[in-house]
Amino acid sequence: MTDKVTPYKDSALGKKEQVTQMFDKISGNYDGLNRLISFGIDIKWRKKVVAILKNKHPEIILDIATGTGDLAINLTETGASKIIGLDISPGMLEIGKKKISDKKLTQTIEMVVGDSENLPFEANTFDAITVAFGVRNFETLEKGLEEIYRVLKPNGTFVVLETSVPTKTPYKQGYGFYTKYILPKIGSLFSKDDSAYAYLSKSASVFPHGEAFNNILHKIGFIDVVNKPQTFGVASIYVATK
Repeated sequence: MTDKVTPYKDSALGKKEQVTQMFDKISGNYDGLNRLISFGIDIKWRKKVVAILKNKHPEIILDIATGTGDLAINLTETGASKIIGLDISPGMLEIGKKKISDKKLTQTIEMVVGDSENLPFEANTFDAITVAFGVRNFETLEKGLEEIYRVLKPNGTFVVLETSVPTKTPYKQGYGFYTKYILPKIGSLFSKDDSAYAYLSKSASVFPHGEAFNNILHKIGFIDVVNKPQTFGVASIYVATK
């Protein structure tokens, strides 16, 4: 990512620490705001990620930037025997743990505090790795992707669900207006954090989506890289193999 975007521009903390602080602050409202801001379409996108992996029959899955565990919970539908949800924000994980406990999935899903750029796992551990709306929050994108490549098994599948920017009129103009003016106001109103959703909007706009992200995955060493634009291009699902 060429532009260094951080949640709190006046903070002396690094991006990683700022992202942790931000998600801890908005964790209580995060799920509801996600549904509101995406009009619930994010649920459909996660189901598509699950469908991709269901055909791969993974036994052990790592869900990075798991947040409150939505995707990790959905991934139980793949039949995996073990799912580890990793996130840098303890506040988000605490909410996720409660959701997992309520659904009686504690035997399958484990929630772990961890850094995506320094994964606490041996090489070649996971059959599949997922990241939903998280790679743009990596402090150093390529370092995080290199770590993912390291802990993924040979022939394992890496799936990323991330926001992107539509390229066709009028979706491009509509998306720009919504993310610049509407999304930050909604986030500020409901999360009481003026900076958080402005950051999430800005970080999405500068993220190297589409072919640019495909090229980075190839550079790391992934093969069979494809990206699947979703809902007029406002998000993309990337699928790659080690």
